[in-house]
Order: sequence, then structure tokens, then C-alpha cells
Amino acid sequence: MPEDPRHNPDDDRVDGRDESPAERADRNWSEVLQELRVLQTGTQILTGFLLALAFQPAFAELSDGQRTAYLSLVVLAALSSIVALAPVALHRAVFQHGVKPAVVRYGHVALVTALITVALLIVGVVAFVFDVVVGGSAFWWAILLLAVIIVTLWVVIPGIIRVRAREIGEQR
Repeated sequence: MPEDPRHNPDDDRVDGRDESPAERADRNWSEVLQELRVLQTGTQILTGFLLALAFQPAFAELSDGQRTAYLSLVVLAALSSIVALAPVALHRAVFQHGVKPAVVRYGHVALVTALITVALLIVGVVAFVFDVVVGGSAFWWAILLLAVIIVTLWVVIPGIIRVRAREIGEQR
């Protein structure tokens, strides 16, 4: 029986793509980089917003608790950027050492970690603004609403899609 021309014998997975493990690692690395670009842009905007706040006249009117929250958000913004850039730093350190699959795995973990820190940062920044502008329970409502939206869009819906894809795959 002739071999299927769509299947590369060096391919380590049968998933409908005709690619070698090295080609898959290259493609996955490109996807990680694209996701890093999107994530980093949003993080940079939030970081810039936070850094600009300290130079506003109203900043002097913040309570000690609000100052602590603000500084915590600045640290979280910096941490988000550092974690999101970690895969790029690793790639530079091991460039042309033949470890791209490990770089891709590291990039995946770093991206998930960065998404968690960015989720905390988004919720924190909005809650901080609500606390400063409106005060009272608006702070807690902002946290609750945004947390529910993030969990729904970033965890629940992707989980549902994964389960449905697995069920469709098992039916084939």
C-alpha cells in the first residue's frame, strides 16, 4: 500500500499537518512570539498609564492604602513585562543550540504566567481607578465583574471548546 503523501514520516504527530518536529517547533515559536506581541502591547499601555499617575497633582491626595495599592500595581506591571519577555531572553541565550522545543514549552509556561499577572493587573488597575474616583463598594464590584469576565473568556469558554474538540475527535 503506498504511503499517504500528506504524512511526513519524520512527523511526531498525526494531526493533519505535514511537518517535522523541527517545523512544528518553528511554527509554535512563531505563534508564541505573536501572542507575546499582543500581550506586551497591552501591558505597556497599562504600565505607562500607571507611571503617568504618579505625576498628576491629585496623586498627593491618595490615602496610604491607595498608595500601597498603586505601588503594588506598578510592581505587578513590571513583573508582567519581565515574565512576558522571559521567552525572548531564553531564545537569545540558547539561539542555535537546537533546543527550540524546550524554548517553546518554556514560552508556553511564561505566557500562561504572564496572562495571570496581566489579568491581576487589569483587575487591579480598574479597581484602583474605581476606588479613587468613586470609592466605597464600587472597588469590589469592579473586581468581581472583571474577574468573572476574565474567568469566563479566558478559562471557561476555552475549556468548553477543548472538551467539544476532544469529543469530536473521539467520534471520528
